Amino acid sequence: MRKYPTFQEDLNERLKDPEFKKAWDETEAEYILATKIIEARLKRKMSQRDLARRIKTSQAAISRIETGSGNPSFSFLKRISAALGGKLQISI
Repeated sequence: MRKYPTFQEDLNERLKDPEFKKAWDETEAEYILATKIIEARLKRKMSQRDLARRIKTSQAAISRIETGSGNPSFSFLKRISAALGGKLQISI
């Protein structure tokens, strides 16, 4: 049986490539944001549409954030956090 690498194992290997590392460094925050939103939404058994309805936006807007192609405002992120029962925290 072939063992497939975990996401972290694959990422660690790919980060050895300088071009990949540069691209990752530029998009890591978006990836983490998307992952946290998806995890919180699924934990609450909510669809993108359910979340969108709660914050009075479109499902497409939620999808853009979850795919990393959106650029949400701070107030929009606070609305998402509240709808998911969380608190928005920023770390530098």
